Amino acid sequence: MGRLFWKSFFAFWLALLLAGVGVGSVVWLHRQAEAEFESLPALPGGPRAAVMLDAAEVFLRRGGPQMMREVLREWAEAPGKAQLFVIDEGGRDLFGRELPGDLTAALASGDFRRGPMSGARRVHAHDGQTYTLVARYERPGGRGHLLRGERPSPALPIMAGLLASLVFSAALAWYVAKPIRSLRGAFRAVSEGHLETRVQPSMGSRRDELADLGRDFDRMAQRLQAQIHSQQRLLHDVSHELRSPLARLHAAIGLARQSPEKLETTLGRIERESVRLDELVGELLTLSRLEAGTPGAPPVTIELMEMVASIADDAGFEAEASGRSVQFSGAGEVTASVQGELLYRAVENVVRNAAKYTAAGTTVEVTARRLVDGGVAGEGRTSGVSGACQASGVFEIVVSDRGPGVPEADLEAIFEPFYRADNNAGTIGYGLGLAIARRALLSHGGQVRARNRPDGGLEVTLSLPLG
Repeated sequence: MGRLFWKSFFAFWLALLLAGVGVGSVVWLHRQAEAEFESLPALPGGPRAAVMLDAAEVFLRRGGPQMMREVLREWAEAPGKAQLFVIDEGGRDLFGRELPGDLTAALASGDFRRGPMSGARRVHAHDGQTYTLVARYERPGGRGHLLRGERPSPALPIMAGLLASLVFSAALAWYVAKPIRSLRGAFRAVSEGHLETRVQPSMGSRRDELADLGRDFDRMAQRLQAQIHSQQRLLHDVSHELRSPLARLHAAIGLARQSPEKLETTLGRIERESVRLDELVGELLTLSRLEAGTPGAPPVTIELMEMVASIADDAGFEAEASGRSVQFSGAGEVTASVQGELLYRAVENVVRNAAKYTAAGTTVEVTARRLVDGGVAGEGRTSGVSGACQASGVFEIVVSDRGPGVPEADLEAIFEPFYRADNNAGTIGYGLGLAIARRALLSHGGQVRARNRPDGGLEVTLSLPLG
């Protein structure tokens, strides 16, 4: 699982956990409030006040005021308790307490149903006097709405939970949506032709699937930009390369019209330019098919060591005319199913290119070998390794010359179409041979790489996977 999965997982899990804790807290507080509410003494007119009045009436009738005083002493008066007032006919409390204002007003009006009073009743005591019993509930300070008989409202914690979830959800949505908006804008910009668009700077230090997607987008845009620029450069180079032989053909035709006596020479010139145009168009078609991935001829099984030896022998025969030579070294038999003509042309381009650039009087070294797990198989021609056993490994061809080499910064550029190094500007060619070689090897799953030799010259290595 990726980082974005775990971020989303823990985010939703935390949200559910917080919601559960919030609901549990509301339920717990509500139950605590109900328990506290139920533990309070009865409110006005409630059953506890009635019991108190009944008990006081019995004590007053049976024992008189004296017993009532003793009972009142035992009923300690404390905040939050129902208080009992025993008032004689003169309006005085039996305990000598000062009567509250609302109780005095109730005595005057005879209405004991208002305020904190639980009611009143008249009782004839044992001594013949008539007393008024009043149960009054005194609210203690600091108890608030609970002591007024109101249950707690869960609205406040619920609103707090909703606000917290809203903020959390908005933050999560912004965190996920921001890179998606950046990617959307980048796709729109690329579709409008702005191939230099990149999204990685807007991702910051993110390390999740969206950041990986942004990096993949940047690689795609970079590759697309390089391909478009390569096609534009190729079109420019092709038009430039075609212009020269066409201009010479046009000049030769004009010369033939002006000097009929030089017709044979002019026709020879026209023929040579036509051959060059044919070669250039052929190489361009080959390169175009390789770039487009168009399948060529069906694969055939060939002996690779023999093919390379034949190419080296032909190149050596041609190089002798300019005082150069080609030396081949390789052993064993290596067979593989490949596109024979395409692979032959790729190796031939590299070997002929080396023979062209190597210094006069020097030798191009062509080495072919089969590598198995980093080792070399078939060191001698009598190794006894048969073609049926050549089902795995890598067939490697190393072509080394003694030419001027290539600047280190251009070692990759030499495989681009129409590339020519500055130090080889006078050499005849179109700069397509190495480009075709690389794409031919890539179509077989192989690779081509170049490096400058420590003692001078260029070394090109072609690697072809077997099996």
